[in-house]
Amino acid sequence: MPLARSLSMTSLNGLPQWEDEDLPVEDLLLFEVSWEVTNKVGGIYTVIQTKAKITTDEWGENYFLVGPYFEHNVKTQVEACEPPNSAVKKAMDTMKSQGCQVFFGRWLIEGSPYVLLFDIGSAAWNLDKWKGEFWDATNIGIPFHDREANDAVLFGSLTAWFLKELSCQFDDKPNIIAHFHEWQAGVGLILSRSQKLPVATIFTTHATLLGRYLCAANIDFYNNLDQFDIDKEAGERQIYHRYCMERASVHCAHVFTTVSQITAIEAEHMLKRNPDVVTPNGLNIKKFSAMHEFQNLHSMYKARIQEFIRGHFYGHLDFSLEKTLFFFIAGRYEFSNKGADMFLEALSRLNFLLRVHKTDVTVVVFFIMPAKTNNFNVETLKGQAVRKQLWDTAQSVKEKFGKKLYNALLKGEIPDLNKILDRDDITIMKRAIFSTQRHCLPPVTTHNMIDDGNDPILNTIRRIGLFNNRTDRVKVILHPEFLSSTSPLLPLDYEEFVRGCHLGVFPSYYEPWGYTPAECTVMGIPSVTTNLSGFGCFMQEHVADPAAYGIYIVDRRFRSPDESCNQLTQFLYGFCQQSRRQRIIQRNRTERLSDLLDWRYLGRYYMHARHLALSRTFPDKFEMEPSAPPKTEGFRYPRPSSVPPSPSVSQHSSPHNSECEDEDEDERYDEDEEAERDRQNIKSPFSLGVLPQGKKKQHGEYRN
Repeated sequence: MPLARSLSMTSLNGLPQWEDEDLPVEDLLLFEVSWEVTNKVGGIYTVIQTKAKITTDEWGENYFLVGPYFEHNVKTQVEACEPPNSAVKKAMDTMKSQGCQVFFGRWLIEGSPYVLLFDIGSAAWNLDKWKGEFWDATNIGIPFHDREANDAVLFGSLTAWFLKELSCQFDDKPNIIAHFHEWQAGVGLILSRSQKLPVATIFTTHATLLGRYLCAANIDFYNNLDQFDIDKEAGERQIYHRYCMERASVHCAHVFTTVSQITAIEAEHMLKRNPDVVTPNGLNIKKFSAMHEFQNLHSMYKARIQEFIRGHFYGHLDFSLEKTLFFFIAGRYEFSNKGADMFLEALSRLNFLLRVHKTDVTVVVFFIMPAKTNNFNVETLKGQAVRKQLWDTAQSVKEKFGKKLYNALLKGEIPDLNKILDRDDITIMKRAIFSTQRHCLPPVTTHNMIDDGNDPILNTIRRIGLFNNRTDRVKVILHPEFLSSTSPLLPLDYEEFVRGCHLGVFPSYYEPWGYTPAECTVMGIPSVTTNLSGFGCFMQEHVADPAAYGIYIVDRRFRSPDESCNQLTQFLYGFCQQSRRQRIIQRNRTERLSDLLDWRYLGRYYMHARHLALSRTFPDKFEMEPSAPPKTEGFRYPRPSSVPPSPSVSQHSSPHNSECEDEDEDERYDEDEEAERDRQNIKSPFSLGVLPQGKKKQHGEYRN
């Protein structure tokens, strides 16, 4: 028997490359299968879209994404072309000759990866037959009324059929790797294994089905992980067949991965298998990078938000916008899962602290969570109209004032300021002031909510009494629509809005990864997350003092809800105590963490999973170290040597006003030196340990 080829990686231009000269990339084909290829449904679309560039750089024309065909998506996102690989073309032609529509092209995103799209509608006549074959292989029955599960059977059967046609054309090589995301794509994996196709398979779960359902039901999930009757819980929620599809996919895969450590613990109990590799989600940092301008962008977009605030709070604008901080929470309207319940309770406590200490800081909090609405709130629209009218009035008076001043100066006279404004000008200004009179409080929502009597956010606001009173130091604005630059109220895109805010708050209870705080980080905006989110766990592992870098991690796993809420309140209050300089220092540090979230570095975990799958599927050809996760020595930010940018919550609770302290901190903080030290902590991608040829080792526990 020939010696197996050892697998390792080296770095070239920051991107991992195959090291073994006997293993040219032409010998391998990589197919990544997901229901969200060119089809945005949720966060998996973002994962695949942002990762495409580094995967294409590594695999070139041997990388293919597989997804469903939807005409409205293809028209705007895909450019048709011929397959570069003759074997792929032949497999497609075979399927087309039997009545199945298969579409091939390039996805018009960065990296321009090839996409292979199956029209499940053209194969729907095979549904009963394929459901029968799936039953014969797995004993899993699919109800006729579950449209999503039936689509998954069609999509999976087409994927397995294609992989079979493709693999039949090869005797020894190329070697095929198929990476499946979530249960909707899992049928293809199960059928590939049941048909014993020579394909290395990987399955990634981004969140377990049952975990989502249980957390949405306000169950104490993490403290009872080992006590759930899984089959009973799935059956009661009428998702038992979906759960079986997901669990079968997990156990059939050569390599099983999850997106975070917290999801790995969940999968161990819900799906009864420990993940082989944790594959954190990254971002294409280029998309968000503003080079050294990100501080300027913050100032620019903050000014745009301040304009909205001037209109929304007209008649009640008795607070200084220069001393106003903007906090926000954004995402799906999942009141408990996203932590909106705890956030509101913490805001009530923060309002009490700010009032007791008579601080001059005001906090305006935005809830960007889409809900059912009728239209814009009339009072909110009126506010923006009043603001614009005042601006036009001020510009008109300023123009007349400027002309009179100009003429007086030309004559060499100092104008009489009592005469430079005539009676008409005074009248216009009095009318403008009269128009700002308001006999109601500024609204807490920008839209007319449908069934606002049962809306959980509004009901909580009523309970805690945050109605935007003059005495409140915390003001609340619910914006129940996603942001758009064409909005007549707040004409900003989401990215622009985030850059203009001071702090993103995401105290989630169930968050397998959490792209919202990650997006804040790469834009240099501090954020609050939890140790129940994948992002929070990742930052705890890789940053020695996350709070110093603007990542505040609330402990929702080992503390009671009340203790967690108090901790969140202290984080928010500590942030309000910061000076402007401290916030600038913190934003600089936060932005430097973006390197940790770059796919150029996080892609190493996906590579490890692919290597592991090859060594387990083709042990005679490939071998590597047992399934230890990639090591990350030198992949950790130490605590900054300078003074922490925010007052410690363990210190006295009154604001720090000592000028000596500020001067001392200025002396100890060196931006360039600290930035260079942080850059040294992100080293080039690791090398997987290479086994000497001939020394075989057993692989991990799951060798399917």
